[in-house]
Amino acid sequence: MKLTTLALTMAMALGANAVAAPAAPAAAKPRPFLWENATVYFLLTDRFNNAFTGNDQAYDRRKDAAPLRGFMGGDLAGVINKINDGYFDSLGVDAIWVTPPVEQIHEGTDEGTGKSYGFHGYWASDFTAVDANLGTENDFRNLVEAAHARGIRVLLDVVMNHTGPVTEADPVWPKDWVRTAPQCTYKDAKTTIECTLVKNLPDFLTESDTPVELPERLMAKWQREGRFEEEVKSLNEFFARTGYPRAPRYYLIKWHTDWIRKYGVDGFRADTVKHVESKVWKELLKEASIAFEDWKKANPDKKLSDDKFYSTAEVYNYKVADGLYHELGSGQSVNYYQAGFNSMINFGLVKDAEKDYETLFSTYSNTLHGGRLNGYSVLNYLDSHDDGAPFDAARKKPFESANKLLLAPGAAQIYYGDETARKLDIAEASGDARLRSFMNWRELEQNVERDGYRIADVRAHWARLGLFRKAHVAVGAGVHQQLQASPYVFKRTYDKDGLRDKVVVALDLPTSKPTTINLHGVFANGQKVKDYYSGKTAVVRGGSVNFGTRNAVVLIGQE
Repeated sequence: MKLTTLALTMAMALGANAVAAPAAPAAAKPRPFLWENATVYFLLTDRFNNAFTGNDQAYDRRKDAAPLRGFMGGDLAGVINKINDGYFDSLGVDAIWVTPPVEQIHEGTDEGTGKSYGFHGYWASDFTAVDANLGTENDFRNLVEAAHARGIRVLLDVVMNHTGPVTEADPVWPKDWVRTAPQCTYKDAKTTIECTLVKNLPDFLTESDTPVELPERLMAKWQREGRFEEEVKSLNEFFARTGYPRAPRYYLIKWHTDWIRKYGVDGFRADTVKHVESKVWKELLKEASIAFEDWKKANPDKKLSDDKFYSTAEVYNYKVADGLYHELGSGQSVNYYQAGFNSMINFGLVKDAEKDYETLFSTYSNTLHGGRLNGYSVLNYLDSHDDGAPFDAARKKPFESANKLLLAPGAAQIYYGDETARKLDIAEASGDARLRSFMNWRELEQNVERDGYRIADVRAHWARLGLFRKAHVAVGAGVHQQLQASPYVFKRTYDKDGLRDKVVVALDLPTSKPTTINLHGVFANGQKVKDYYSGKTAVVRGGSVNFGTRNAVVLIGQE
């Protein structure tokens, strides 16, 4: 189901006293970009938008999966359509994080929750090919180019830890490539790394330096596809250039970094990071940076900037409060920033969002600016594809969720459908499948009413906050300070490397009448400021400003 037009979406979102934020045009004035303030949109490609039904069941896959555990038709072309429609522009999205597009195991398997297929991308069979259910290599290239044409970065999800499960159609990789036991017990580093995450999920021997031959199955596949010589030649060149032994991890590093060198992806989201030796991530990110610089040199007219390659780490259960180190048990801990990661995904916001605004915002700001994470970055989220206890699973508080995610210090990860209140508690599904329903385009198009709100109003609220973030790096990257408790008003200021920015935000304002907001000297008398929530402007007088609106939220900055 395709959304009619972006203009219709925003028009439907108009409330009685609200004015929709204008959609950002493709050729909008460039804004300063910082990964520390990025708004990252995380989508499961198969669950987002279906542009081409002809590839819905590739490799003789069948529709015999348990509820929400099979392929549902979303594809790379569907994501491209939404990029070109301006959907992400209108949310203020800076980067799109796509699940691994690599070819998945062909058969399904039952992990105890019903038959499942690799629709999510984490059950790789061939790291060098695009899964036909999602599209083609050309589709992936077009996705990156379409995103770049609008100033949007692309993050690629990469898996160094495991292959896909073993099935009758998908044999286990050779024993010098993977282990199939024991299962992880998470008592220390060894029982977290040198083990399988779950039963029947073979674990790559990333600690090994012993040279291995290519799996016969993979070589035979490349022969059938007519690209054996090309792939082997490319591998030979990689090993000749680097001098690495032909150990399993170096094949993986080569295959993953090829996606950068071929297509120009801007960063990696690394999966299951604590289950792989930190030195391996350092090696991967070294080669990723080389590949990114090579791509930029070869494509000077396509690069977005001179920014370095970006990476964020998924270390399960890492929290802002952990600081630089994550504990693996038995007194062993790892600093993954030292391994080369630019940021860590913050699992803590799911619980921290239950706190009041000021406690949440000041704690995060103090940690990121002068505290345990001074000079480092995190990627915040409220729900995801595999967090079984998301904040507001029933979507009772979609407006508060937006405020706490998009206004929290740090970068923000929108999980597809956060902005449209896509439900995360699908009754007929079990386990993590409950979190992975198809994007609720129809609800948005029909402006469905639920729990006292309308879907398009939720979408408009997320868009206003997102566009505010994109316009002002101080929102996510700046230092937080409360200005007054009631009504709640705070400021954020950013002053680094010649870039200065400041904003004032008011939340939970009364809606019975327009509110005059004391700016506490942040903006001087006579200055013209804009409320990015209503789109209105006003001049500061007597140290205060009144935009004449009755919204509960005011987002103040200079244009």
